[in-house]
Amino acid sequence: MTDGATTVLMRKAYARWAPIYDLVYDKLTEPAARAAVNAAVACGPKVLEAGVGTGLSLGYYPKHAEVYGVDLSEDMLRRAKEKVEKRGLAHVKSLQVMDVTRLGFPDESFDAVTAQFIITLVPEPETALDEFLRVLKPGGEIVLANHWGQPSGPIAALEELASPVAKAIGWSSAFKAARVEDWARRTGRVEVVELRSLFPVGFFKLMRLKKTA
Repeated sequence: MTDGATTVLMRKAYARWAPIYDLVYDKLTEPAARAAVNAAVACGPKVLEAGVGTGLSLGYYPKHAEVYGVDLSEDMLRRAKEKVEKRGLAHVKSLQVMDVTRLGFPDESFDAVTAQFIITLVPEPETALDEFLRVLKPGGEIVLANHWGQPSGPIAALEELASPVAKAIGWSSAFKAARVEDWARRTGRVEVVELRSLFPVGFFKLMRLKKTA
């Protein structure tokens, strides 16, 4: 569970990022975000977007979707709500301030849960994944779009050199996809059905995890 001091620090950091977040991330993350949205909606219309931020991906959902967004930052959500109002995004059903490690939804509420570019930032990612699994219907999917560090090789060495820069913009090369795969195996209820590279040059990856029971 995210402790109070960590939560306060994270909210302060997001408040600083909120005014410029779209300028920094919009075009860079769009292909990966669209891929995540498409994968989530393929599971069914009712989708939870965990860590919705400023709502960059909310316009990528089809009109028949039912999207519920949560984020720790009120500043980020304020901008997401402005997008929903200005663009008339009727498929967005609610946007709430919420800690992804303590979701306020009943069990088995959603056809899919997507988290884009946040799982490596959560202080206790396995706790967040446990919550995603709890609110997911059987047969549904957790869809993650993120940068994960290469496990080995020359690219991994370059990532290590660039890690201070990556950390400054919110990505950690120290966090490997294997950590999520290990969590999936431990649950005994989750199958990794896809892990594929995305734009730019595989920097982002899409991971789909299906709830089998």
